[in-house]
Amino acid sequence: MATPSFLQLYARSRRFTLGIPRNLHVTADGSRVLFVRTESGTSATGALWAYDVNDDSERKIADAAELLGSADEQLSPQERARRERSRETGAGIVGFHTDRADTKATFALSGRLWLVDLATGDARELPSTGSVIDPKLDPTGQRVAYATADGALRVVDVESGADRAVAEPEAEDVVWGQAEFIAGEEMDRHTGHWWAPDGDRLLVERYDQSMVLVWYIADPANPATVPAAHRYPAAGTTNAEITLWLVDLDGTRREVTWDREAMPYLVRASWAEQGPLLQVMPRDQKSAQFLTVDVESGTTSVAQTMSDSAWVEARPGVPTWLPDGRILTMVDDEDTIRLAADGEPFSPVGLQIRSVVDSDQTGVTVTASTEPTEIQVVRVGYDGAVEPIVSEPGVHGGTANGDVAVVVSSRLDIDGVEVPVLRKGERVGQIRSLDEYAGFRPEVTLLRAGERELRTAILFPRDHEPGSRRLPVLMDPYGGPHGQRAMASSRHHLASQWYADQGFAVVVADGRGTPGRGPAWERSVYLELAAITLQDQVDALAAVAERYPDDLDTSRVGFKGWSYGGYLAAMAVLRRPDVFHAAVAGAPVTDVRLYDTFYQERYLGHPDDNPDVYDRNSIIDDAPKLERPLLIIHGTSDDNVLFAHTLRLSSALLAAGKAHQVLPLSGVTHMTPQEVVAENLELLQVRFLKESLGI
Repeated sequence: MATPSFLQLYARSRRFTLGIPRNLHVTADGSRVLFVRTESGTSATGALWAYDVNDDSERKIADAAELLGSADEQLSPQERARRERSRETGAGIVGFHTDRADTKATFALSGRLWLVDLATGDARELPSTGSVIDPKLDPTGQRVAYATADGALRVVDVESGADRAVAEPEAEDVVWGQAEFIAGEEMDRHTGHWWAPDGDRLLVERYDQSMVLVWYIADPANPATVPAAHRYPAAGTTNAEITLWLVDLDGTRREVTWDREAMPYLVRASWAEQGPLLQVMPRDQKSAQFLTVDVESGTTSVAQTMSDSAWVEARPGVPTWLPDGRILTMVDDEDTIRLAADGEPFSPVGLQIRSVVDSDQTGVTVTASTEPTEIQVVRVGYDGAVEPIVSEPGVHGGTANGDVAVVVSSRLDIDGVEVPVLRKGERVGQIRSLDEYAGFRPEVTLLRAGERELRTAILFPRDHEPGSRRLPVLMDPYGGPHGQRAMASSRHHLASQWYADQGFAVVVADGRGTPGRGPAWERSVYLELAAITLQDQVDALAAVAERYPDDLDTSRVGFKGWSYGGYLAAMAVLRRPDVFHAAVAGAPVTDVRLYDTFYQERYLGHPDDNPDVYDRNSIIDDAPKLERPLLIIHGTSDDNVLFAHTLRLSSALLAAGKAHQVLPLSGVTHMTPQEVVAENLELLQVRFLKESLGI
């Protein structure tokens, strides 16, 4: 069999993400690490595995193919949408949940409910009703709660198999036990039910989306197919109504009350021994409240508040209870994102906390950065002392429980991913990562470009001799909030190196608004997303060209990107044709009024209050300015950045008499996992860029 090309591997491996251990969970006694991993770097079907910390061995616990036999996996539209929100491209077992003692695990597979004994590996299907979504074992291991595609929340007894609804929708657009669209897409909250520590009741989200705009996503390639109705809360329009309930196992419930009129967003929720803990925010996101809950009455008390003149960021892993009863949060202090216990910062200034991984009596394990191109895993004591868990330059993440930590590491000097297991800081073994080798290692130079020291990666063709010729340039950023591309990790730059090898000098720049450089940097884009993020790409290009005057041809500069990067790409040729000479815009936001409330209003305010802000951050009115080649690519089934964005820009360009190209991807969502589509998509982009730049 012929060796697959890079693009074939890139497509089959879902951008080299398959085969990597994920959903890592260290068991309560620290003896095992549970995780999901596909069978290879080109298989999308996940299985549940256990790694034994004491003897450095792995064991498969549950295999999707064995459980389903010859039956094809079936997913409900609701589960597909949930996976789209979390950018889950896998199949088979994609997640799991355990009891407190880690004796059992539950998971959904093909819409059915499964339970596995973690000691023996014996798996069995539990009785369930409807298509199962997001099952969770209660801490005692006696019951499983699960949401259903029809909007109910049900509980099944593990021993007897008795299955009953504890909450059912009262109307068509009411859903119990699931996260609403905004929570999944923008808040990084993908669940809507939480067990009490004693397993006797649940904290349950109920959302009513009957007042949310109905948009219709059609399948133009199959005109007989009825368009799918999609509730989408566009900027300035009505959100779903969110309430929270304490639900007993017999269905008795009490509403959790807070000032929902002032604080309608439920950003975080959890339930530990100290009680439920919530984070709520107002529509303008300029403040937040952390609430405790009286589990008998449902009343809440404000434990802490925070505010900001721009917005309060929803940070991963917080709020959470510390063992001593204090509340752990992240606060912005001295231009540093710091850990705080009951509002008092204790992590050092200059260490930018990114996420909380674990906490115990002696400290907190976090991911953090002092250099934004790197992410480290460190332990921070309550006295502020910092102990690195990994110290090599690179991009590291993972999980921990007590003395045991598992780190997922990617660096510039290794291919792919390493997953070491550590006990008390000492490496005791390694979980295998089965990710594919791309066939080369990217040759990446990381720079600090311009007066703002924009973190920038430059990649040349691997056979390029410095100073031998001036290459056409390809800007390849994401460039927007919450996204970084210029990282000290080889796997982050595989596609960019392939583009470089096609004859480009590829520039990947992270401008203002991107993570890792502190709250002031993140918030500097407030009200001016378009102008600031585009200017930083202009400045990064100029700085790189100044450093490599004999290697970059700035008279031939292309720009490509997807999502926010697509927005930037289209904007680049519309607003700065003097700098950028051709663009490929993938799934671009073109009219910011068509994007969702939580994201767009965070950065631009409410469109009724700031119509001029929305006008200047949209690019539809720039259509008459087009004088450079522009290719727009968009999936017709995209329910995040809707295909309407591309159609509206294309219509405006046509009305202005401006030639352009549109490539619709039939049936494709915001992600493009299909192998043939993904492979050919890159080839078509290269061809367009070369023809447009005269290469």
